Amino acid sequence: MIQNLNYFIEQVGRDKGINKEVIIEALEDAMMKASKKRYGLNKDIEAHYNEESGEVEIFEFKTVVENVEDPDLEVSLKDAKKMDPEAEIGDSLGIKMNIDDLGRIAAQTAKQVIVQRVRDAEGETIHNEYKDRVGEVVSGFVQRIERGNIYVNLGRAEAILPKREQVPREAYKRGDRIRAYIIDVQRTPFGYQIVLSRTHPGFLAELFRLEVPEISEGIVRIVSVAREPGERSKVSVYSNDSDVDPVGACVGMKGSRVQSVVQELRGEKIDIIPWSNDPAKSVCNALSPAKVSKVYINDEEKYMEIVVADDQLSLAIGKRGQNVRLASKLTGWKIDIKSESRMEKLSEEVIERLKAIPGVGEIIARILYDEGFYALEDIAEADGEELSKVCGISERKAEKIVEGARALIGISSQSDEEKEERIKRGDDPLETLPGVGAKTTAILQEQGFISVRDVFQADVSTLAKIPGFSRKKAENLIQAAKDYIDRGK
Repeated sequence: MIQNLNYFIEQVGRDKGINKEVIIEALEDAMMKASKKRYGLNKDIEAHYNEESGEVEIFEFKTVVENVEDPDLEVSLKDAKKMDPEAEIGDSLGIKMNIDDLGRIAAQTAKQVIVQRVRDAEGETIHNEYKDRVGEVVSGFVQRIERGNIYVNLGRAEAILPKREQVPREAYKRGDRIRAYIIDVQRTPFGYQIVLSRTHPGFLAELFRLEVPEISEGIVRIVSVAREPGERSKVSVYSNDSDVDPVGACVGMKGSRVQSVVQELRGEKIDIIPWSNDPAKSVCNALSPAKVSKVYINDEEKYMEIVVADDQLSLAIGKRGQNVRLASKLTGWKIDIKSESRMEKLSEEVIERLKAIPGVGEIIARILYDEGFYALEDIAEADGEELSKVCGISERKAEKIVEGARALIGISSQSDEEKEERIKRGDDPLETLPGVGAKTTAILQEQGFISVRDVFQADVSTLAKIPGFSRKKAENLIQAAKDYIDRGK
């Protein structure tokens, strides 16, 4: 008995990594519950482990009284004297019980309590050991596979690699060695469970940290990782030492370091990208191996429009959009890629729309486009001072352009009835008059004639004084304005 129980405690403690005191406490608790179940729940029973005898001793405690009213908790002084001659009224007398009388059911209860307490203690041990190891790479062996989930033996603990965290097309069988990344230690109805992943971006970062001494030493830093597990990944790296090439450090001599990571990931392609604090440069690097021609940035929406040569378009986008998708994940910027020919076509369309604004000719329209003014709304929201600096024109003319853009926006949003009323008033810009081209419009705008109404209300002599305008041309222009307004009546 001594040898078996002591051996049990030592063996369980060693195998499960549980403190001896925890096992003894579980034994005492189990024996106490079994005894109460056998002899009665009302009895005052305590269990104590005797290390010398190697057994759990059960004691029933009763209070010494003159007249017994509750036999479960009280004993008469006469009976107490038989057990302890020095017993007195009020003493608590401990009576050792015979555990051989517990029976099969009580023994089964004791076994269940011990198993549960040991399992709980084992779970706490696992939790305490692995809770601070989240984010580490661990190695183990495939123990079993159930419903697509892989259960991994880590030695003193079992972990699970859920199906959702497995790389597609990777296959394992029982006994295979496997490396994975700890993403969580979570509580379940059956205790704590270690959850692993082979698809997490952190797995790739940790593999590089293990392979590249410069990363573990803090000289080279992994800024971000973007993965499409099993297919392709991009890693952005930065060096704190100007003498250390971060990309070269990660690649290694003849590609030895990166190849070790690739082999662990079963052939996953890895692009190592130098990080830059310039977002445009980082995005251009991330789109490698494609070469970028131009970059247009919208800081507020974290959006970049990338222009590449026509022969670089498919390379920049990648197979099924993989390259641009990974570059977007890596940098955190929304990326839209266009070819130079497509961009040229779009730019011409935008320039034509900008030229519809009174006072905006070909040159000013191209300047506005190059400065990021792509829509009427962009110009309508600007102020005259800003526009005058951008285009190199007077502030008065710039304000007229802003007003013209706002007017065109208002026109486009009007109903048919409102449009008819506008025509009657002559509020339309000069370009709407038949026979009036961009050159004539520009000359008139320079003289302060912005709308059809301005021309209609002008004197022939006033218009005829404008350089390049004859009296006949002035009369024809005023008549055209009158006919235009009459058409709306």
